[in-house]
Amino acid sequence: MKVREMAVPDAFHITPRHLRDARGTFYESFRHDRLAEEIGRPVTVAQVNYSVSRRHTLRGLHGTLLPPGQAKVVCVVRGAVLDIVVDLRVGSPTWGVHEVNELSAESGETLFVAEGLVHGFLALTDDTCVSYLCSTEFVPGTQVDIDPFDPELALPWGLSEAPLMSAKDSSAISVAQARDSGILAGYQECLAHYATLRETAR
Repeated sequence: MKVREMAVPDAFHITPRHLRDARGTFYESFRHDRLAEEIGRPVTVAQVNYSVSRRHTLRGLHGTLLPPGQAKVVCVVRGAVLDIVVDLRVGSPTWGVHEVNELSAESGETLFVAEGLVHGFLALTDDTCVSYLCSTEFVPGTQVDIDPFDPELALPWGLSEAPLMSAKDSSAISVAQARDSGILAGYQECLAHYATLRETAR
């Protein structure tokens, strides 16, 4: 696999090596030891989620309070998405920076999204299925939902029509409201959390 750090620090884009023959394709989507070596920290998997979406469904922007924090390994197992990761760690030198990637089942490309970052995607095909390997179990009341159309972020969703969204996502708060309420993780707090994970794995 080939791993590169994204424009959003502590988020990584992973491109698998495809083995092709007359039957089709085989590739490794996730490998604990290789990924840990590349990104400098272990990635435990405590929960696996799937979402299935119609074309033009927008899910996000989502994050998790720290603690508990939740890192995610995101890949598409059917269809394709326009995926956006944003740095909303308060005090980060790359505050507000985002990166856009098109992920598809065909490419097998995967993203690692660290704790403190927020993430969302727009389904580009019907019956799009996205897999999330989560580092912690879901804890009710800890999800952070940010308005994906907040002008402060000006994210390039490239919409040609109104997206399908949940009521929760449609009514999500702005970045300023999230920052003022204190629900966003601090940059130094996140770095300390990542360091603790590295030390615990030794």
